[in-house]
Amino acid sequence: MAEHDVKTTPQVFIGGRRIGGYDDTRAHFGKPLRGKDETTYQPVIALFGVALLMGLAVSWFALGTIFDLHAIEFFIAIAMCLLGIQKLQDVESFSTMFLNYDLLGRRYVPYAYFYPFGETLAGVLMLAGTLLWIASPVALFIGTVGAVSVFKAVYIDKRKLKCACVGGNSNVPLGFVSLTENLIMIAMAIWMPLRMGWM
Repeated sequence: MAEHDVKTTPQVFIGGRRIGGYDDTRAHFGKPLRGKDETTYQPVIALFGVALLMGLAVSWFALGTIFDLHAIEFFIAIAMCLLGIQKLQDVESFSTMFLNYDLLGRRYVPYAYFYPFGETLAGVLMLAGTLLWIASPVALFIGTVGAVSVFKAVYIDKRKLKCACVGGNSNVPLGFVSLTENLIMIAMAIWMPLRMGWM
């Protein structure tokens, strides 16, 4: 590091010539580099992929099959929990990004701080299949406000924003995925009490 006046290692050398670190090496071989602010769906794909596998695993363990409607319920509830965890890692950063587009959060800032706790609580209770009189109204409320907010920001106002769905440091674009997340939350909030015979 001292000899080549570099701050990080490892450093790549080819034919005795220093190429540099990871980014420099990718550039040397003509590999594309993702910009710091470049949008990507990778975090969402990873989160929902793991949530699906976990939902199937819980279904297999509890019911002995993955071919059951409960597997979908487990998947959605787990996804809500994982999304909540992403937001809870840095509530301040999440709320800052969330306030760019959420209609209620912009009028009443404390709602932006409540949202990740509400989403996580609803997910945990739905996963347990208990206290749905709390979980369903919370999920229905935040899902509806979220869907309306995303629809207005993206499809009416045509704003190009980043989604706070996987936390405040996300490069996921606000759009169809965000809207779908909220619509699924609404569907789950309605479905769970119906299945339990509460409606």
